[in-house]
Amino acid sequence: MHVSFLSILFMTVSAIVQIGTPVCLFIYFRKKFDAKFLPLVFGVLGFVIFVLVLESSIHSIVFKSFSLREKPAVFIIYGIFMAGIFEETARFVSFNILKRKYSGISTGLVYGVGHGGIESILIAGLPMMISVIASIIINTGNIEIITNSFQGDTSTAINGWINSLSASVPYMFLISGSERLMAICIQLSLSIIVFYSVYRKKIYLYPFAILLHAIFDIPAAAFQVGVIKNIFFIEGITLLFAAASVLSAKLIHDKLKNTEQ
Repeated sequence: MHVSFLSILFMTVSAIVQIGTPVCLFIYFRKKFDAKFLPLVFGVLGFVIFVLVLESSIHSIVFKSFSLREKPAVFIIYGIFMAGIFEETARFVSFNILKRKYSGISTGLVYGVGHGGIESILIAGLPMMISVIASIIINTGNIEIITNSFQGDTSTAINGWINSLSASVPYMFLISGSERLMAICIQLSLSIIVFYSVYRKKIYLYPFAILLHAIFDIPAAAFQVGVIKNIFFIEGITLLFAAASVLSAKLIHDKLKNTEQ
């Protein structure tokens, strides 16, 4: 078993993008807008509490009780609206707390960096770094270090993951990095939309953000259940959605940035 050099290279590039982009964005907004650190913390906590804890807890109950994956349409509708409701509610709650002390568009932007950034790091960047390390171990002939550490179902899953590292075409790892860039664009845009729903008291923008989020998640949900199998089609649609999210956020910003609260 062997993982190609190109695969390892593309994994490394993607991991750098997935971890480095949020860091670079915060540094940029810090210098450009004198952005504060606390909105970033709220973004991180918003994702962790509302997505990794609350949403995941409900998913574990629902998926144990219902066979949603056997009903693709139901799975897609459930998945996209759960993500939209929990993530946009995290933003809505956070901004209502932050507005007591923090103002300015930098608050919305930095919250988005925290929310989308921790998602990028935990869901994509760190697992990709682990894949790089595992690939090096595989290529040095020490695969037993990984496989002998687990048993039962976990061992089966680990072996499947190891096989996928060697079997996957290299460009798939690079796609993971580009996909995360698009996801961060969407997360920043949605943060701006909900920011204005709170700071300019345009409450209708909150459900609008939920709807947008749900729509943007359709390709990924459809891919998970095999309704759409072409990864390039998925990435193309995601790119269009990322552009649409940025345009929507810009139009809302241009319209509301100078209005009274």
